[in-house]
Amino acid sequence: MKYAFAAAISLGLATSMAAAQDFTLSPSYGDTSLRAGFMPDPYTVDLQSGGPVRANTLSDTGSGNADRDRRCRGYIADAPDFSLQFSSGSGALPLRIGAASGSDTTLVINGPDGSWYCDDDSGNGLNPLVQFNNPSSGRYDIWVGTFGSASLADARLFISELGSVTASSVGYGSGGGSSASGPDWRLNPSYETVNLRGGFVPDPYTVDLQSGGPNRVRDTISDTGSGDARRDNRCSGHIADAPDVRLNFTPGSLPLIISVASSSDTTLVINAPDGRWYCDDDSGQGTNPSIRWDRPQSGQYDIWVGTWASTSLRDAVLHISELYSE
Repeated sequence: MKYAFAAAISLGLATSMAAAQDFTLSPSYGDTSLRAGFMPDPYTVDLQSGGPVRANTLSDTGSGNADRDRRCRGYIADAPDFSLQFSSGSGALPLRIGAASGSDTTLVINGPDGSWYCDDDSGNGLNPLVQFNNPSSGRYDIWVGTFGSASLADARLFISELGSVTASSVGYGSGGGSSASGPDWRLNPSYETVNLRGGFVPDPYTVDLQSGGPNRVRDTISDTGSGDARRDNRCSGHIADAPDVRLNFTPGSLPLIISVASSSDTTLVINAPDGRWYCDDDSGQGTNPSIRWDRPQSGQYDIWVGTWASTSLRDAVLHISELYSE
């Protein structure tokens, strides 16, 4: 279908334009094949945005199944920057393609249906994002443009199925020259990686650590988790960039309870296997936080222990249990 679409373009538009944005050219920064549910998520590619071709020579011809602002803007290269061969699953999760940069960037995507999908500023700040809500299987050819200039700019392309993944979280800022900072689940945990299976002993498994860090949680994270976890949904306190503890968990028949014991007022922030954020302030004893999954997911839990109302580091003990909460 892509070849038929290319032929239609060449008949209806100037020859110089048909020679540009050529998805038959080899992508400048490589290609990959991903299936629905891919890990790790996001998949990222560092590249340089921009090129000699004005993207406004294109028109957004894509379907209404993709969220974007339809603005074909900026300057792009002739060849795609990157090509994705995607195998969709049940369609339960979207396919999100975005870019993060300290410069103002844009996106142009030629989808499996041969249509063009464009975006300027649907991501954080001046960053672009296109979300395919029921993604088709096939090839997505992707150009990252530079707005207002043919100059090249450092950028990071990201491909994700998770709403919690944004331009800010992948590490290149929110556009307009700002720098990204904040909690990043991809960083190595500061204290420990724990591998546990249902029925583990001793119970609780504990980790001595210090709560707190430079990031104010409410400025960087929102509780996006499902109703399967009991917590107060309050994203508060201050946490570090890297997780304090990473738990790889295989559940049995019992719940999973993650809590903190401290003489200071502490909080919990957890990025669960579903990619969602779960927050708690005071669901444990006193001012201790606690999050309980009655039907826990199998996979990776990245755990931050925060200090409430202060960036100060405080002594705390993380408890992982199937029986008890602090």
